[in-house]
Amino acid sequence: MKKGSAMTTNHVIRIVTTPALVFILISAAFAGGWAIVTLDDFPEYAVAGKPVNLTFAVRQHGVTLLPGLHPTIRATTATGLTSKANVVPAAGRGEYTAALTLPQQGEWTITISSGFNDSNVTLPALKVIAPGAPAPAPFAPPTRGLRLFTSKGCIGCHRHIEVNPERVRDAKLDLTGKRFPQDYLKRFLADPSIKPAEMPNLKLKNDEIEALAAFINKLASKTREEVQR
Repeated sequence: MKKGSAMTTNHVIRIVTTPALVFILISAAFAGGWAIVTLDDFPEYAVAGKPVNLTFAVRQHGVTLLPGLHPTIRATTATGLTSKANVVPAAGRGEYTAALTLPQQGEWTITISSGFNDSNVTLPALKVIAPGAPAPAPFAPPTRGLRLFTSKGCIGCHRHIEVNPERVRDAKLDLTGKRFPQDYLKRFLADPSIKPAEMPNLKLKNDEIEALAAFINKLASKTREEVQR
């Protein structure tokens, strides 16, 4: 084979294999690890038969937004009722949305499977009331903060004895019994970039920040040993 022909052949091989290599590299980047589900809003209650809009993002390792997934949503009751919702991509990158209808009053448990490996989240119980029934009293800020600790994905990295006591303790990431200056904590939740930390800005609303801060600092008056008993 002539030298020119060999060069042409090698050039063709490089052109053919380059997309394959790119595909392999991309696949490797997304093949491993875990993801966190963060909801835009999680209501305090729902009305039977009325759709509940659930919009959420999926973040690899809590940071990188993941488009192109196929999440699922499943809701159940203690009596065996089940309801599912069709999840579709939302407007933002790595965001998804669904309208979930819960047909009967009672307490429902909602699980969102992210579609990324086996990463999923089970949300705090959602109370469903009958149509026309009076709305339940709003949650106190610490209780709402406890629920946000799950729905905003905090449980993906952090531990708190009232939410996920089964998580392995880590002195840096375990928030049980810790006390933070209230103003600083609120500023950090509003903009995590004020401190070097691999935590995304979730664009929390002011009332969500107030609730999370109230929950995180709630047990601070007790010692860690008292809390762990």
